[in-house]
Amino acid sequence: ELRHQASPWQRNLGYPLAMLGLLALTGISVLIVCFHVLELLLDDAAMPRGMQDAALGQVSFSIFGSFGAALQVVLIFYLMVSSVVGFYSSPLFTRLLPERQDTPLTKIIGNCVSLLVLSSALPVFSRTLGITRFDLLGDFGRFNWLGNFYIVFLYNMGFAGLTTLCLVKKVSWAVQAELIRAFGED
Repeated sequence: ELRHQASPWQRNLGYPLAMLGLLALTGISVLIVCFHVLELLLDDAAMPRGMQDAALGQVSFSIFGSFGAALQVVLIFYLMVSSVVGFYSSPLFTRLLPERQDTPLTKIIGNCVSLLVLSSALPVFSRTLGITRFDLLGDFGRFNWLGNFYIVFLYNMGFAGLTTLCLVKKVSWAVQAELIRAFGED
């Protein structure tokens, strides 16, 4: 219903640009994770351990300077939003989705706990994937399992593989559906 009420500018320019932006962010995050996998294979320093005496402002947390730091912030925000959307889209948690002016207190508490867990896992998630090396205020790099090469390597490979599979599946199905629609076959 909202799509039909959207203006032609929004339908013809806004939605395609949003989809291209989402595809670009997903592709960039997969490329960064693949680069991190190569770093893991070649150098032990790529493991997501805690920082040793890296004072803020003295050490750049990105290879590309300010642009890379801004890209890291955008990617972390994208991962946060996609995690929340994915969480509420999963069949197990769709009942937890709040309803406007009709949400019981237990559901509100469940949402608060869920969002707290997701936001607490985000720094470890982004460090393990190699998107950032920044520790924030917590000492997330000191978890013992972050020093285990196999766990970090499999986590990165799983993310890159599953994200690429989802991306190819969504894009190819959308293109296939449009081709079928364009040729008039149902």
